[in-house]
Amino acid sequence: MAQNVAPLAKLIEQFERMPGIGRKSAQRLAFYILNMNKADVQAFTDTIIQAHEKIRRCKVCSDLTDDELCYVCKNASRDKSIICVVEDSRDVLAIERTHEFHGVYHVLHGVISPMNNIGPEDITVKALISRLGSDEVKEVIMATNPTVEGEATAMYISRLIKPLGLSVTRLAYGVPVGADLEYADEVTLSRALEGRREI
Repeated sequence: MAQNVAPLAKLIEQFERMPGIGRKSAQRLAFYILNMNKADVQAFTDTIIQAHEKIRRCKVCSDLTDDELCYVCKNASRDKSIICVVEDSRDVLAIERTHEFHGVYHVLHGVISPMNNIGPEDITVKALISRLGSDEVKEVIMATNPTVEGEATAMYISRLIKPLGLSVTRLAYGVPVGADLEYADEVTLSRALEGRREI
């Protein structure tokens, strides 16, 4: 039936393009939208547009924010001597849920992946290295996902940092290999942070 109603088919297609959304979930979401009243649909659409227009990268750590600085970089009580390097903003949220980490972050917005034509210049490696020029930073925690690309990115960045005389550590493997940080529970992430090791 959806194939015969062009706007519905297009709506399903748009939901299907989202990560983790299959055909059945896309159909469910499309029908949910169709059953919303017009005011709720308008509010939903406005929220998407506002998020797209107002959210940008923090000028210090590259995390997502609606201001010049994100909430972590603005917080004077955070330990600026420890930078936790993560792949994306979802990883920041996952680590923050543990309430164990009190340092600051650097969001790479990806990993080095030659297969996907993503090199160091395509992620925020240069911005990270420029942050390390101050005497304030003492340790960099590599918290990229334990995948082939995540490991390669961590090794590449650690080789750039080592000559600066900083401590470079890696999350312990409480996080399962091949898993994404955003799906790890708080206890697993807490243990991984506590058991980080020198690389």
